[in-house]
Amino acid sequence: MHGIAENGIADLPPQNVRRGTALVTGGRRGIGRAICLALARRGFDIAFVDWVEDGNVDETLSLLATTGRNARFLPLDISLTNQHEAVIAQFADELGPINCLVNNAGIQVSVRGDMLDVDEAEFDRLVGVNLRGTFFMTQAVARRMIAAPAAGSERSIITITSANAHLVSPEKAAYCISKAGLSMAMQTFAVRLAEAGVRVHEIRPGLIETDMTAEVYDRYSPGIRSGDLCALRRWGEPDDIAMAIAMLATGGMPYSTGDIYNIGGGLQIPRL
Repeated sequence: MHGIAENGIADLPPQNVRRGTALVTGGRRGIGRAICLALARRGFDIAFVDWVEDGNVDETLSLLATTGRNARFLPLDISLTNQHEAVIAQFADELGPINCLVNNAGIQVSVRGDMLDVDEAEFDRLVGVNLRGTFFMTQAVARRMIAAPAAGSERSIITITSANAHLVSPEKAAYCISKAGLSMAMQTFAVRLAEAGVRVHEIRPGLIETDMTAEVYDRYSPGIRSGDLCALRRWGEPDDIAMAIAMLATGGMPYSTGDIYNIGGGLQIPRL
């Protein structure tokens, strides 16, 4: 745990210490890759999963190699909850106990449209990945954290939800519902894990320029540039999210758990 220096500022550890192992879901590209790199540069060995294994995985591993930290990848569709424990166990055997979990994996609706036309298969797939899969991944890691207390080390679970956990977009209703449910799940984990010294945080990104938002880039860009949508008048970048996560994972907010961090350049500020 970090102390408070005489000047009242948190006494944070140096950046070159080994902080343990971070598991990042959906880590092969975009925000996930940025998170892996930000945590590695701050001393974490990196375990990451993704349901796609392609050239992006190799590129992420190459970039992680430049940080001097150890890194491992395993393919995993997090909706397949019966595979979670084996993957976590293999990472722990190769890199050591996981003391930071970043729940980044998530999917968007396949077609934006009228919520009255959403079919059950699409709804179940969204909930299966974004909510159910993430819930049970968190459960599996949390059980290991509780079973093996680590006095003096930072332990955290950080989950990326979405501005749509609060802001309504009827054309992607199933996505909004999955993220709103995930937000409540993290609140309950925060209360349950507090006595074990595990802090739980929620990040709600705004409009971040990634492959997932490519189809709405032209739609939202005018409002972003004008300031009508985003006070900072620019799209967010993966590093904007990664830097916030790195701060939380390294103990930069020691008296926070269950809190929601809006990282959206002002998108989430209510206006009249």
